[in-house]
Amino acid sequence: MKSKYTLYTAIALVVANMVGTGVFTSLGFQVKSLSSGLAIILLWVLGGLMALAGALTYSEAVVLMPRCGGEYHFLSRMYHPALGFLAGWISFLVGFAAPVAASAVAFASYFKSLLGPKIINQGDHLIAGLTSTKILALLVVALFTTIHAVNKIAGAKVQNVVTTVNVVVIFFLIAAGLKYGGHSSVSLALDSTALKNILSPAFAIAMFFVSYSYSGWNAAAYLADEVANLKRNVPLSLVAGTALVMTMYVLLNFVFLYTVPISEIAGRVEVGHIFATRVFGQQGGMIMSGIISLLLLASVSSMIMAGPRVSMVIGEDHHLFRRLSQKNSKHIPFLAIIVQGIFSAVYILTSGFERMIIFTGFTLNLFTFLTVLGVMVMRYKHPEKERAYQTWGYPLTPLFFLVFQSWIIIYGLLYRPKESLAGLLITLSGLIFYYLSSRMKGNSSVTAVTENKI
Repeated sequence: MKSKYTLYTAIALVVANMVGTGVFTSLGFQVKSLSSGLAIILLWVLGGLMALAGALTYSEAVVLMPRCGGEYHFLSRMYHPALGFLAGWISFLVGFAAPVAASAVAFASYFKSLLGPKIINQGDHLIAGLTSTKILALLVVALFTTIHAVNKIAGAKVQNVVTTVNVVVIFFLIAAGLKYGGHSSVSLALDSTALKNILSPAFAIAMFFVSYSYSGWNAAAYLADEVANLKRNVPLSLVAGTALVMTMYVLLNFVFLYTVPISEIAGRVEVGHIFATRVFGQQGGMIMSGIISLLLLASVSSMIMAGPRVSMVIGEDHHLFRRLSQKNSKHIPFLAIIVQGIFSAVYILTSGFERMIIFTGFTLNLFTFLTVLGVMVMRYKHPEKERAYQTWGYPLTPLFFLVFQSWIIIYGLLYRPKESLAGLLITLSGLIFYYLSSRMKGNSSVTAVTENKI
């Protein structure tokens, strides 16, 4: 019998994909240019509402077109198989493997700080010139790749545990901040300063980084077909997981502002460390390092779960990539998981993950935009289709998302034109493989998608 992921696991997947270091590091840069506490909190509320609007809209797409693969599957059905393939191509190459590598390296860095300076100094070059940070990151990727490639149930349990611990710890930090904070004089009033901040370019720029912290709200869509009671549980997981993270983000930034004076965190990256020192004393920094380590472990695990389902579906549709669709006796796409693990290892060894994430951020946002827009297109083109789930607040909900996502895409083109264009070129290179695959005998890419097209 094929095992399915539960609602709890699907929610844990969404939460773990979203929660990372961003919420612990970005506040210092926000208060450097924004002096109003209300403006900063509004940033995180608006970012959360955008993610929630995306989750609500994606839920309709998942129920209407139930299958693993996320944007690859949706865009193939909504527009054309070639566009869907490009979305899948960039997810296969970079979309998950590079963030896995980045999170694994960040985990190793934070974890080493728990071991003390002697261990850090001794671990510069342990094996064949590799730093101890890279070795530890490789071990983390290998561990979670093995777990998820061998046993789906064990992988789900590990994901549930690490994510639950993360949520509990974050709410503990929030409670501690509310109880022992109050040292800051930051204003949450809607005054002239707040209005000036909200209408300033700095507010718009800060929103770009907030939206990045919320990325991952669509995680459950990538393995939709492997979730029990898909039509109920996938929408629930997307919305509930996003709402939970939004609540944590807003409250966590509030206690940061409530506890630490702006002058102490302005321009600083280690906001979490400063907060913990205020609340727990000198040992707070070490405690915070351990917390962030746990957060990143959950993130690594969740992306190793979700990412290979994209390449698995590509393998089902495209003859050139057919081996990626192979499953073991437990219905796990083990080869796709292993390949993604290898990609992540390459990014760790070459330290190329940061550049690849920057290059492809623009195109990943573009495909998300097209998916939400596609839900509206499908409503217009096929109003007769029965929709077991319909986007709450339609059409305002998807329109709200599209407006904010448009700004992010435009921002990427204006402020990072070289990186954005490089990302487009990397993405468009997938057309070569799409063409080769469509020419191969036995290819199923066009027929599989055309026959099922709505």
